[in-house]
Amino acid sequence: MQVSICLGPGQTSHRPSTLDDLQSTTMPAIVLLSGGLDSTTCLAIARAEGFSPIYTMAFDYGQRHRQELIGAREISRTYDAVEHRVVTIDLRQFGQSALTADWVVPKDRPASELSTSIPTTYVPARNTIFLSYALAWAEVLNVGDVFLGVNALDYSGYPDCRPDFIEAFAKLANLATRAGREAPGDWFRIHTPLLHWTKSQIIQKGNALGIDYGLTHSCYDPSPDGLACGRCDSCQLRRRGFIEARVTDPTGYA
Repeated sequence: MQVSICLGPGQTSHRPSTLDDLQSTTMPAIVLLSGGLDSTTCLAIARAEGFSPIYTMAFDYGQRHRQELIGAREISRTYDAVEHRVVTIDLRQFGQSALTADWVVPKDRPASELSTSIPTTYVPARNTIFLSYALAWAEVLNVGDVFLGVNALDYSGYPDCRPDFIEAFAKLANLATRAGREAPGDWFRIHTPLLHWTKSQIIQKGNALGIDYGLTHSCYDPSPDGLACGRCDSCQLRRRGFIEARVTDPTGYA
């Protein structure tokens, strides 16, 4: 069986036929699930494209709040993931980010700055670390497909959300693992279906797939009762996305 997967507009990849493919019709995948809008849409797309069973992975990395972890658990259950794993690591020991240190989260930044400068909410090496954990679990499970909800259009300018980073990590993964060395072709593949979509396009796709975005959480600096601030970069991108998509925003804002 040969499978063609869309990684983004104009990008396709093919998994070579193997004996295992011929003996099985399953297409297992790991989805990195933060509990946010993008990763939830990515999960729904993986399910719609026929990937099954699906495993989900979230990270308790010392971030400012727990809402996204609560959301990720519920979303994973909603989409019948066979296992939802929360990996605990402490990125607060390094700090240097408004999400892992006692820094002020930037608010009300002009739209023109949201993707042109790297803000203080960037967590050093976060996606590199997350993908490394996903790679380790993928090799143990013999799952070569990992979904990641990064976006390089309506985003906060993070360097680890860009196409060249994704391509470089996938190449490294196939060189650094036993499975990658022994399998024909590229064993490890990172699927980034949202990479070249605007936030409104992402929301429209998710809405068509029936996602309950009320389960998701995007805010960097929510109130103690979990309400979104409405003013951080992530909230601004989310709010604008719903308006442009002409979809009702279910988010509770402070």
